[in-house]
Amino acid sequence: MHARKLRALLVLGLVPLGTRAADDPLQQLRAEIQELKQSYETRLRQLEERLAQAEAAKTAAPPPAAATIATAAANAFNPTLSVILSGSYAHLSQDPNRYRISGFLTGGEIGPGARSFALSESEVSLGANVDPYLAGTLTLSVAPDNSLSIEEAFFQTTALGNGLRVKGGRFFSGIGYLNEQHAHTWDFFDAPLAYQAFLGTQFAQDGLQLRWLAPTDTFIELGAEAGNGREFPAMQNDSNGIGSGAVSAHIGGDAGFSSSWRAGVSYLSASPRDRSSDGFDANDNAVRNVFSGTSRMWLADFVWKWAPNGNPVQRNLKLQAEFFRRREAGTLVFDADGAAATGRYASRQWGAYAQAAYQFMPRWSTGLRYDRLDRGTVNFAAADPALLAPRFNPSRWTAMLAYAPSEFSRFRLQVAADRSRPGVTDNQFRVDYQMSLGAHGAHSF
Repeated sequence: MHARKLRALLVLGLVPLGTRAADDPLQQLRAEIQELKQSYETRLRQLEERLAQAEAAKTAAPPPAAATIATAAANAFNPTLSVILSGSYAHLSQDPNRYRISGFLTGGEIGPGARSFALSESEVSLGANVDPYLAGTLTLSVAPDNSLSIEEAFFQTTALGNGLRVKGGRFFSGIGYLNEQHAHTWDFFDAPLAYQAFLGTQFAQDGLQLRWLAPTDTFIELGAEAGNGREFPAMQNDSNGIGSGAVSAHIGGDAGFSSSWRAGVSYLSASPRDRSSDGFDANDNAVRNVFSGTSRMWLADFVWKWAPNGNPVQRNLKLQAEFFRRREAGTLVFDADGAAATGRYASRQWGAYAQAAYQFMPRWSTGLRYDRLDRGTVNFAAADPALLAPRFNPSRWTAMLAYAPSEFSRFRLQVAADRSRPGVTDNQFRVDYQMSLGAHGAHSF
């Protein structure tokens, strides 16, 4: 608009002098044009002066302080730090030092934990991106007996593309559903009986894991692992090869606006050598058994979650179940420190659990879980088969009530009736707490 006006005024300025002299308004327009021209020139000169001053100031300014650069660089490489504090009070009707799962060759850390007041396992975790291609995580576990162990220490790729991801180091295996999750994310204080009997509570690999996520709207993930097999149920401590391997497949998706689900199958293969297990004989005497051979296990898992319109803040429900079936064959030394009865051993056993956790109002949730193990068929060609404990199928009922003041803290009351040994019921009452300090990422589905 201003440009057209200016051109019109310039045209008027070309009118013959005689005509302009006779027309005072034209003289006035010429004066206004001249004034506008001078105003533009003045403004342009001021902007040029400011530009020159800014350039001179930039040239004279000192570079950023070295401390500032160092701080920014250090922050860029600082790992996230998180700490999980936990403890409990437990009243157990049976001595936890004599806890066994009758009829099963077990290992790892199983049982209800200590009586009275006690610290539970606490975690310290550090993680960060190493570069545009890799990330690393270290999780240290502090046990109630003050011992420190490395729970996980692994790298994983971040930029392979095509849905591929590689993880290497020590990590919780991706088999099943609960195994890969840290204990502080569980709805109940302890692991299901099937996890304790077949995986020693939780199975970790020292090795490599490959996962592929399909580029589909439906969640489809395939995984494969290879490890040294030094954790139960493998316990192969002196080998240059692969001591354990696993594969898994999971599928999931949404069901409407309020529900989602995931289901999967997994397979774990191990070749234990001199694997030690604590148990009882037919006279309820504690014995140590040693097994060498093969261990093969199938797992099936299913999880269904519901929240009104997908918002879990007010109410939500989670249904969860897993099924285990294990076959082992090899040589068993029964009561290795005593009778040392040796013979061929073969077993086909299964176990399962099902649980529900319901947040019925903000901050409050409750849950119920049922565990069942089946001893199945056990063949032991020892000189005296009567040495084995009598046939028995362990089971357990567990209920909990939890209060979470925030997403970083939780207090939980849990009661259980544990029948892991024939003729014995361990009535368990427990109150525990969990506190999350520092950075804390989102939990897996």
